Amino acid sequence: MSVTSDTAGDSPLAPAPGDRITGAQALIRALELEGVDVIFGYPGGCILPAYDPLLDSSIRHVLVRHEQGAGHMAEGYAHVSGLPGVAMVTSGPAATNLVTPLMDAYMDSIPMVAITGQVSTGAIGSDAFQECDTVGITRSCTKHNELIMSPDDIPMAVRQAFHIATTGRPGPTLIDVPKDVLQNQMTWHWPSDDDVLSSLPGYRPNLKGHPRMVREAAKLILESERPIIYAGGGILKARAAEALAELVDLTGIHVVTTLMARGAFPDDHELNLGMPGMHGNATAVTSMQKSDLLITLGARFDDRITGKVDAFAPEAKIIHVDIDPAEQGKVRRPDVPIVGDCRLVIEDIVAEIRTLLDGGATQADTSAWKSKVSGWQEQFPLVYEPSDPGEALKPQFCIEQLRDAAPPETIVTSGVGQHQMYASQYWHFNTPYTWVNSGGLGTMGFSIPAAIGAKAAKPDATVWASDGDGCFQMTAQ
Repeated sequence: MSVTSDTAGDSPLAPAPGDRITGAQALIRALELEGVDVIFGYPGGCILPAYDPLLDSSIRHVLVRHEQGAGHMAEGYAHVSGLPGVAMVTSGPAATNLVTPLMDAYMDSIPMVAITGQVSTGAIGSDAFQECDTVGITRSCTKHNELIMSPDDIPMAVRQAFHIATTGRPGPTLIDVPKDVLQNQMTWHWPSDDDVLSSLPGYRPNLKGHPRMVREAAKLILESERPIIYAGGGILKARAAEALAELVDLTGIHVVTTLMARGAFPDDHELNLGMPGMHGNATAVTSMQKSDLLITLGARFDDRITGKVDAFAPEAKIIHVDIDPAEQGKVRRPDVPIVGDCRLVIEDIVAEIRTLLDGGATQADTSAWKSKVSGWQEQFPLVYEPSDPGEALKPQFCIEQLRDAAPPETIVTSGVGQHQMYASQYWHFNTPYTWVNSGGLGTMGFSIPAAIGAKAAKPDATVWASDGDGCFQMTAQ
């Protein structure tokens, strides 16, 4: 999403190449050129110099009451927009308060850029007031982080942070900026795309699936008599919902959508079986267990889906499409591993299936399997016992009433707990990017700030936050 033109995101005081400006001015200008329109943050001593040029910037600042809220707002913004959310906080406890949303974004593959203040370079390592080793603390919960020691390094550091956050498997990045680096002057310059790529020689995400593996996947799909598409959050990260719909239309294969993939395939589609896993519905769980082929697209065989791995889908062959090579074989050994961007790989698989069909191949008869799945849906529907007159209303009923009264494409955010499962099961998600929740880390307190971030990204959309009393109290401020 980087913007390389010097006409993009212009502020009244946009510098020209070669101008002498402060590191703070360079930071804000770099964010403008990256297309940032909103920052969620909280000012404090070490980051304060960055707030002066922000007054003259086109970037809107949303003031929070706790730095964890800034991180979750940035996540909510990224969830619904697909653009990286930006959080800016000061040093020490502000940076440590950001660790939870960073880890949350890391586990759920959310593009996010964090900017933290740091004590002046001469004081680093002296246990100065509000000093902490932010880079060390956040190393395991970011894709990339960096301590900037010279204002001249700011433009490249910002470009690298946004490039890494938004490419390959998305995730959070962090730049730690000492106070004197913000105050000192630098000569303004803006690195080109080639400069950024050459500065990261070891970072080359693989986007295109291997043609031989794609061909093997297409053959397995046509041969399978009991196939299931196991759709994960990677479908949404890759903007692959349309490609998934095309694959389903071509093959007629049922789809299960994980907690992170709700909305990636319409709930009202006859081939959508809903959510699998320990909180899933019976048909989605049973269909995966009894399948002979799991077409795994952007999912990672999370323990909430598999349970005991040795007993999970014991008769199924596995096609596993994921942009992160580390996910291949991490939990379940795939028969056909494909490393690549979900959208591009699905499109290639669809094209290969069409080629095989045009060449005389036929798809296996799946009518008996579809009949069996339909029987499970009739026998084990997702239902609950309604309240008797005079009794307290049940949460499921309340979710259904709110769902039916909400306009189409309403965005729903959720905290973590039982209310999260009620919302994910009883709301109908027919549009991508309308379900925002904390999946991998399971962060209580996520819902309210994420809803604010989602509303900032989509101000014309209706946004509802489903929350529990414990979650609400964690980030109510």
